[in-house]
Amino acid sequence: MGDCTLVLVYERPGDCLNRLVAEGHPSQHAQAIASYLAQSIDMEPEFPALEQACAERNLRFEATTLDAFAANLSGYRPEQTLVWTLTDGISYFSGSVSPGLARLGMLRRVGCEDALFSLCQDKFRSGAVLHALGIATPPTALARNGTFISPRSAIEGATSWFVKPNRLGAKIGIFADSHCHSIKEALALSERIYAAYGDDAVLQSYVPGENLRASWLDVDGTGDLARLGTWLVKSGEDFQTMSDSLALYGDTGAQAKSAGFYREPTLVDLATNNPRAANAVAETAARLVNGLGLRDVFSLDFRLGPDGRLTLLEFEVCPGLPCFDFRAYVKATWRMTLPAAMAALAARKLAS
Repeated sequence: MGDCTLVLVYERPGDCLNRLVAEGHPSQHAQAIASYLAQSIDMEPEFPALEQACAERNLRFEATTLDAFAANLSGYRPEQTLVWTLTDGISYFSGSVSPGLARLGMLRRVGCEDALFSLCQDKFRSGAVLHALGIATPPTALARNGTFISPRSAIEGATSWFVKPNRLGAKIGIFADSHCHSIKEALALSERIYAAYGDDAVLQSYVPGENLRASWLDVDGTGDLARLGTWLVKSGEDFQTMSDSLALYGDTGAQAKSAGFYREPTLVDLATNNPRAANAVAETAARLVNGLGLRDVFSLDFRLGPDGRLTLLEFEVCPGLPCFDFRAYVKATWRMTLPAAMAALAARKLAS
């Protein structure tokens, strides 16, 4: 395996920002989008450790930007290259094209088939697929700039609603009043989202309860979902706003740390706190593995209702690896650092 290489492909926030501005997005909103979940910034300090961990397994390591990967695709040798996509996005960030480029170059890949990298970024379409699989999801309608473009009947009968952008990250564009109490307010929020980001909005029946996160990294290749990490995520608030998220990641997160405003949510082991809910999460994960083809690495976000009902909010096939919650999962479940776990998975796949 000495000639094999793990290629980590990421989109830099600056490249994303330049593209957004060139496409006409106002600078303020473009900067917020580019700063959200800036995984390349958060991961870059660990590139040396990842390179060392790969070397210990007789692998080369290469970190490359999305732009450079696309330009140099023909230079990679299919039988000796494994591509790991670090940043995603289909409409603002563009990282979800990386798995498709890798398939075009006949390169081996970490993660799901490339179609899922796009599907999970579209909340309305992915929700429809999840519903078809029989998985409990919030009743959802789609609106564009204050007008329904899917039947509003899907969300009628609720007492309150939650509104967020359809194709941006889970938190970007979520305002402090995104949990609203009338359809009129919900449509007004869709207007604000469209004005700021040019995105459609999903209007969902509000799901009360606690936030859950499930994380998965198939380090040993057994597919044993007993290794799924499940957490109660306690932030002191019902949901995170855009400003909350920007204070955790990338350059804006670093600024929050230096200013003393950085606060990570508290993670509580769900398997210990609520074994029944943890088992239900694992059952849902198994259905997604079998029904959608999730593999290698993914994360799931749920709400756990006061009655114990589990509602899946979204799935991610390119989760935030350098985020605090995924690091906690790798440490608790695999007893490894993130670079060591990534190198171990890469070595396993290249050896197969």
